[in-house]
Amino acid sequence: MNKFTSYVSIKGIPFINITQQQLLKNHLYPALDNKGKNFVVTANPEIVMAAESDLEYKYILQQEADYVVADGIGIIIASKIIKKPLPERIPGYDLMLELLDYGNDKKLKCYLLGATDQVAERAADNIKKAYPELDVCGYHHGYFDDDDKTILEEIKSAAPDLIFVALGFPRQEKWIFKAIKQLDHGLMMGVGGSLDVWAGEMKRAPKIWQRLNLEWLYRLIKRPSRWKRMLQLPRFLWHIIRKK
Repeated sequence: MNKFTSYVSIKGIPFINITQQQLLKNHLYPALDNKGKNFVVTANPEIVMAAESDLEYKYILQQEADYVVADGIGIIIASKIIKKPLPERIPGYDLMLELLDYGNDKKLKCYLLGATDQVAERAADNIKKAYPELDVCGYHHGYFDDDDKTILEEIKSAAPDLIFVALGFPRQEKWIFKAIKQLDHGLMMGVGGSLDVWAGEMKRAPKIWQRLNLEWLYRLIKRPSRWKRMLQLPRFLWHIIRKK
């Protein structure tokens, strides 16, 4: 269940009402130090809208995720519309970088799950090079049956502190929801296409685009096939305005 009491509810989804650094220093880092368990969701408007029509997914976001963070400028805009402004956007990739950096400092163990086998392998190799003190103790591609227990057994045996799951929503959150109950410890977070970035298959938006909160537009330009998904943003904001 959501461990954080200060949050802003947007279409029923509880977004934590703190900055990225507050989340890390006051919550995630101490939990890693104490071998705790955490389920982090980085949610954008697409995820919120998906939860509207998927009650199981909505339940997971509302009741099972420990922290739901605002990964998407649309969430920040929505919070301002309802006059409960969130302090900042927390991009999932940036949160992943901070956790990897901390893992490197503390010599923690990390496991990667998702993408193709080649992408997962390249991502693991590049993360090892970037964080030489971090133990990348395993990886597995995302093309498996979700009821397959062998992957979970492999993760349990490796006992990682950080588990990044790149299966795309809602699959990654649904998989984490079932898997985390079987683990003794570990921070689990859905990271979408982040392994593709680490493998060099996809590039992040340049810093100026990030500062202007236009990463969504950069991704659309680079991958025009995403246009149908991008329609969720105006639809989401229209729902917020109409309800207000």
